[in-house]
Amino acid sequence: MLPKLLVLLSFSLWLWGEAHILVYHRFEDPRHPSTNTSLAQLRKDFTYLKTHGYRVIPLQRLVQALRDGEAIDPKWVVITIDDGFRSFLKALPLFQEFGYPFTLFIATKPIEGKYPDFLRWEEVRMIANYGEIGLHSHAHPHLCSLSTKQIIEDTKRAKTLFQRRLGFLPTSYAYPYGEYDRRVATILKDLGFTTLCNQNLGAIGSRSDLLDLNRIAMVGKSNLPWALSIKDLPVEWIAPSNYPSDGILKRIEARIDPDMHWAELYVSGHGWRRVRVHEGHLLFQGKFPLHTKRVRVIIKGKNSKMGTKILVRSRHGAE
Repeated sequence: MLPKLLVLLSFSLWLWGEAHILVYHRFEDPRHPSTNTSLAQLRKDFTYLKTHGYRVIPLQRLVQALRDGEAIDPKWVVITIDDGFRSFLKALPLFQEFGYPFTLFIATKPIEGKYPDFLRWEEVRMIANYGEIGLHSHAHPHLCSLSTKQIIEDTKRAKTLFQRRLGFLPTSYAYPYGEYDRRVATILKDLGFTTLCNQNLGAIGSRSDLLDLNRIAMVGKSNLPWALSIKDLPVEWIAPSNYPSDGILKRIEARIDPDMHWAELYVSGHGWRRVRVHEGHLLFQGKFPLHTKRVRVIIKGKNSKMGTKILVRSRHGAE
């Protein structure tokens, strides 16, 4: 009886497990410490994944599992790299050594323009033999600050170059700077993207939205064990829906796990506070002056469960 119970328990943990998507940027490039990862740190991360039984899978494998309602293995990890910097060539041998797949999200303008720090198209074609190539816009703009017409123009130009230089169209897209809102997501979906990746703290659970996949940033001396301890907290955000026009956040309202009675609430620049949850309803009213154009609101429960929302000030939010 006991072995059968253990099998059922193991299956339950697998079914309700959380996968994790990591995002890197530059490698072995100390000129840019805010986005750089040394090769020594990358080897340390990869060794940790290997020795602790994690399985690095392609992004599209995770996407298919979510699409099919398949169980999410808590040992699944997806690795992504943003921008298309040439420094990725330094890291590629490590990916090959460990046999780890990846998704490289490229911005097409700096590659087409042969910017010094960026890959060349022939290098991208070579890299495509080892991993997936996704889109990261054309000119790497702050999308929320663009008009709908400008977003469409940037994206169509990127897709045209992508197909011309690589021979296929991308289906996955990573938001530049991790900035997006409902309007931006809708435009990109209408342009044919089936997978949209953010840069929010959070894991991937069975109910994760393919148009809003959380990715955890890995830079400097990153704490991979902590990143992998984060669990998915499904959140239905009621308010705010957009960055407040007067720059003051007055109400945070959401529906979360009805078994939760308390949660930790975070607003950029204002730290954490404990908030009461009543039958799955979280409501906090106050005044949070917002001093930056990009603000994160995080709800955290027990066992490192997190749900994150990003608010970005936009001149075109009312479109």
